[in-house]
Amino acid sequence: MRHWLVVGLGLFLAACGQGGKETAKGLSDADKAFQQNLQQQLLDAKPGSVIEIPAGTHQFDRVLMLRANGVTVRGAGSDKSILSFKNQISGPEGMLVYANDFTIENLAIEDSKGDGLKINDGTNITIPGVRVEWTGGAKTTNGAYGIYPVKCTNVLIEDSSAFAASDSGIYVGQSHNIIVRRNRAERNVAGIEIENSVDADVYGNTATDNAGGILVFNMPNLTMAGRASRVFDNKVFKNNHANFAAKGAAVASVPAGSGVVINSNSYVEIFDNDIADNQTANIIVSAYFSTNYYNKPGVDPHYDPYPRAIYIYGNRFKGGGDSPEGLDLKALRISMFGINGHLPDVVWDGYQDTTHLVGGKPPANERICIQNGNVQVLNADGPNKYANPKLMDKSAFDCELAKLPAITLPGKA
Repeated sequence: MRHWLVVGLGLFLAACGQGGKETAKGLSDADKAFQQNLQQQLLDAKPGSVIEIPAGTHQFDRVLMLRANGVTVRGAGSDKSILSFKNQISGPEGMLVYANDFTIENLAIEDSKGDGLKINDGTNITIPGVRVEWTGGAKTTNGAYGIYPVKCTNVLIEDSSAFAASDSGIYVGQSHNIIVRRNRAERNVAGIEIENSVDADVYGNTATDNAGGILVFNMPNLTMAGRASRVFDNKVFKNNHANFAAKGAAVASVPAGSGVVINSNSYVEIFDNDIADNQTANIIVSAYFSTNYYNKPGVDPHYDPYPRAIYIYGNRFKGGGDSPEGLDLKALRISMFGINGHLPDVVWDGYQDTTHLVGGKPPANERICIQNGNVQVLNADGPNKYANPKLMDKSAFDCELAKLPAITLPGKA
């Protein structure tokens, strides 16, 4: 599969063991009874219901579904109350929710056949202290998304974790007003991803040992366009895991070694992060044309493929770029920077909207601005098929943009 930037740079619940005898179908009688009881609680739930998940590893063979508003599902801790779906035979998700004013907290979802926790079309979604994990490690057959609210408003994901998702560990898509904070994402293809969403704050997180650490994407043919995300005060380091996404998935082209990746999004701030030792590049900024999707038919003609108004400032960089994925990038690193050199902290594919240029530059409010000390930028020269990559003069990005406001959620500190 063709990578991004250069051909080789891709952007891109009774607990088991409580006396029930295991049956040939995988669940003990006690597990079956527990599953039936929990399913009934979810079916009977009403606004204000609190469903408690006791400590223990609880086995399930089918999806858990909730359609009632105002419900809390609460465990005893993400290492204590474990919902295991390793014997799942029905329904791709572990838990599927269609509800407003929903809270799920202090529990784990393991080994679901598909997505771990998926929440559709909800308002006021709160997810503290939830762990989603595929315990067999990184495999293409794992579920795509760990924690997965989509088409939601007022989303808070905090103090949670995701491990070994074959797409994104923590993903928020086509949503409004989002805070993702103090989470941990490891061994996923993408650690944390904000896609086609508006007004997101991503901070205080740790993303490591993913193929890509934190992604802010805007893809075509979805219900809304993404803009206005702040990524700050995160630790994004050593995201050098092999990319194990399913062939054809959007993240299959994200190269191992990507720290923070911005693709075709607008009004994005990357600041006050510790970004280190991501072997392809610590930050990648790209347009849709650098992906392997741009030549597919049917892309919405109103889709904006360019990154606009990207503001990178005050980050702390270390290492990185020393072993980029793909033979072309490896050769580029050696030819430009020597056998012991490395690609610079920021790699830009070089695409810009030539119809909007003023004096050869984008309008002041659409520029890529970098106020980050002596950080260098590599222009990969995508518009010319990457024939003449070059280090950019610092003055080319010496500008400032109006800073985005902090995100606030109703009733949340």
